[in-house]
Amino acid sequence: MQPIRPAFVALPFTAAALLAACLPAAGPGPAPTPTGAEDFASYCVTCHGPGGRGDGPQAEELPVRPADLTTLSARNGGTFPMTRVMAKIWGYTGRDGEVMPQFAPLLDTGSLVLFDGGDGILTPTPLRLVQLGQYVQSLQR
Repeated sequence: MQPIRPAFVALPFTAAALLAACLPAAGPGPAPTPTGAEDFASYCVTCHGPGGRGDGPQAEELPVRPADLTTLSARNGGTFPMTRVMAKIWGYTGRDGEVMPQFAPLLDTGSLVLFDGGDGILTPTPLRLVQLGQYVQSLQR
């Protein structure tokens, strides 16, 4: 009696290779989320300057000079006011005469992360807003 031979030849595929062969080709995927430094360069440098000192190329033309972002911790008793900074970027706060643009529409896309602004409450917050706030925090001297 002859052994039964399969009608196909089994090749040494790994499960991942087999799965990849069965899936349709994927496109390039979503664009990576800009970093806080990239968003700062795109939206903040014009007024606040590359180092965040309020000396950007448009600073002299504004009715109110942009804040020196490098001294926020020093002006707040050594504690970085993250929640206030993020509220300012998002457009929730402002004084009369300020020309700080509202970035909410620009930062409202993408993923949300749970953010604790220091009060112990985790709040769903746009990732780009958190990253931008963290970048401003990194500028402290």
